[in-house]
Amino acid sequence: MTDTGFATLLKRGVAEVIAEAELLRLLKSGRILTLKQGFDPSAPDIHLGHVVGLRKLRQFQELGHKVILIVGDWTARIGDPSGQSATRPMLSPTEIENNARTYMEQFFKVVDKDKTELRWQSEWFSRFTLDEVIKLTSKFTVAQLLAREDFSKRYNSRNPISLTEMLYPLLQGYDSVAIRADVEFGGIDQKFNCLVGRELQQSVGQAPQQVFLVPLLVGTDGKQKMSKSLHNHIGIAEPPQEIYGKVMSIPDPLIVDYFELVTDVPEEEITEFKKQLKTGSVNPMNLKKRLAHEIVEQFHGKQAAEEAEEHFQGQFQTRELHKIVVTDSIGIKDSIEVILTRDMPRWLVDNKFANSMGEAKRLLVQGAVRIIRPDGTSQVVKGEKATLRPGDKIKVGKLRLAEIVDADKK
Repeated sequence: MTDTGFATLLKRGVAEVIAEAELLRLLKSGRILTLKQGFDPSAPDIHLGHVVGLRKLRQFQELGHKVILIVGDWTARIGDPSGQSATRPMLSPTEIENNARTYMEQFFKVVDKDKTELRWQSEWFSRFTLDEVIKLTSKFTVAQLLAREDFSKRYNSRNPISLTEMLYPLLQGYDSVAIRADVEFGGIDQKFNCLVGRELQQSVGQAPQQVFLVPLLVGTDGKQKMSKSLHNHIGIAEPPQEIYGKVMSIPDPLIVDYFELVTDVPEEEITEFKKQLKTGSVNPMNLKKRLAHEIVEQFHGKQAAEEAEEHFQGQFQTRELHKIVVTDSIGIKDSIEVILTRDMPRWLVDNKFANSMGEAKRLLVQGAVRIIRPDGTSQVVKGEKATLRPGDKIKVGKLRLAEIVDADKK
């Protein structure tokens, strides 16, 4: 790879590299490097925020380097305290195993499965003795851990910090020792944890890993980092129409960041996009269409991207509503009075609002299904039953919309 190629690798989609000069030397040495990234399966599904780091791993794989993805089945029980203002509830092993199964299916939509080694923390931590735990904790002082920003804020505001949370960075750091990592990848909010790994490696005589930190992708709300718990995420396994619609809903100031962090659009084009947005010579809607198409194609293929774009233009730009014809209704006089849906998840699947019962139930739990009445009032569907009437509109997510139509009056 040329110096220009290395510069692009270490600059685009990168927040900080520690230490950049040393990593560049290792890359130029021709040695196959061991690259590490860990994921806590604290909730099912991977979103575009995770993809930022996974895409960088894929780029290193293409240069011949070895990627080890670590499933944090022990750290997930604690929950990453990064950026948290309160202690998280601990997850059960069953919850973690179920979430991990989904993660593993989705990892390889981005990284090359044939060039990836998957490891579980339980390989080493399930054998840890109390003696080893004490040795590990002796490597750091309480003062060092309280220097971490989120811990410091909580300590100064007298919010509780559990001892298990303080173990979190030590456990993540020990992962690097266990696999002898050359480089650890993570979001910029993982800087403290990754540096702990460097120190632990040095304490046992290993060469310290380099730290490759990527920016945090802002979610669809335009305010906070993308997160499933904040419901501002775009899941990579979501239906193409849902991904396309969510991308179209992001605030205009995020357009360039999304192009840089989660697409392969060349730098020259992105630079031109910046100029066009600054001068107002382009409609941001047109750039979002390009962005949405690129992202859907990446995870579902070109045909799915074209169909999602066609659906969006037909349903939202021309204001056409998908019509759901009512046949299971109760007729009273000359009108349809009430329709009672006894199984809302099944109804969502049957009417193509969700691809599976699991997805339908998640939509309901997230409050993503709303009924809009003809008088303009609306309500969120919270349970698995809903009362519907002709003229009602069903809104699922931010963009999918349908109208209930009486079969006798359509």
